[in-house]
Amino acid sequence: MRLAQVETPALLVDRRLLDANIAALASFVQSRAPGVRLRPHAKSHKSPDIARRQVAAGAVGLCCQTVREAEALAAGGIADILLTNEITDADKAARLAALGRQARISACADHSAHVALLSWAAREAGTTLHVLVEIDAGGGRCGVPSAEAARELATAVAGSPGLRFDGLQAYNGGAQHLRSFAERQAAIANAARIAEAASDLIRQSGLPCSTVSGAGTGTFEIEMASAVYTELQCGSYVFMDADYARNQPSGESGVPAFEHALTVLATVISLPATGRAVCDAGLKAMSLDSGPPSLARHPGLTYGGASDEHSTVQIAPGTVLQLGDKLQLVPGHCDPTVAMHDWIVVHEDGVVTDLWPVARGW
Repeated sequence: MRLAQVETPALLVDRRLLDANIAALASFVQSRAPGVRLRPHAKSHKSPDIARRQVAAGAVGLCCQTVREAEALAAGGIADILLTNEITDADKAARLAALGRQARISACADHSAHVALLSWAAREAGTTLHVLVEIDAGGGRCGVPSAEAARELATAVAGSPGLRFDGLQAYNGGAQHLRSFAERQAAIANAARIAEAASDLIRQSGLPCSTVSGAGTGTFEIEMASAVYTELQCGSYVFMDADYARNQPSGESGVPAFEHALTVLATVISLPATGRAVCDAGLKAMSLDSGPPSLARHPGLTYGGASDEHSTVQIAPGTVLQLGDKLQLVPGHCDPTVAMHDWIVVHEDGVVTDLWPVARGW
């Protein structure tokens, strides 16, 4: 089947660009900081097929954000999974601990109640859960507020049956989308100071702190060079959405420039007026929370706006567009866009080569 035959709207991945992105980050980390581990975040793709490709390229394991994602990854053969989130539900904790029978499972905690719940679940399942204490690294989301609080919680983890203290979760999500490199650098320098203070205090108390995990597609080179972070959690690099492409690069030579591997395929269904077209991919096919999609693959076209099932496109003079033409839109935010679809249509050179399920209902 050729792409022109694919029913729209559809989620597409260019296999060659995807594999190039995966290889580029793995090679960069291995060559510049061989002691730093790459643990990509699966919330971007929700695909065990892609996760296996990342592990094959050198990733130590995967991150995920929900217990359902962890279950999907474990069922897909991923042997080392970090849940970068807190859970308070006993059923979720029990399911997570049960996964410890088939994979190495880690989770995050920022309160003693999390520690108690994870310890109970691990004891009931007869498994060991590895725990990272989450610190607020400047993002203002989850995480303990101080180094002393991190030490207290780490001590509680280390003393809890069924748990093993591994280190710190220190992710600053807001820093990923600061447009200038100088802004991102300043934000991550602050995060590294916070993480270093906490890890030093924990080690002074006699506990090992072997892991400081964080980083994302917008800042990974900064965390990698910090000598504080030991693990990188980049996710969106596999697809490289339109929002990340709006960040200003550092300008340093050798830093990977990721390609737009993910697009939403749409069909031109109306040409209602000169200079305007309408296609059949709207808010139910892609997320606009981080800005509009890019039409970089279609010179002469500019994105107009979206409703539930439609997007409008402005046509520059001299550009020819016909009913039935197919457009590939680069979504503004890949993570929620993927979560809207059941299948990833994999293609090479305009030909469909595979279908990968999205673990959307898990």
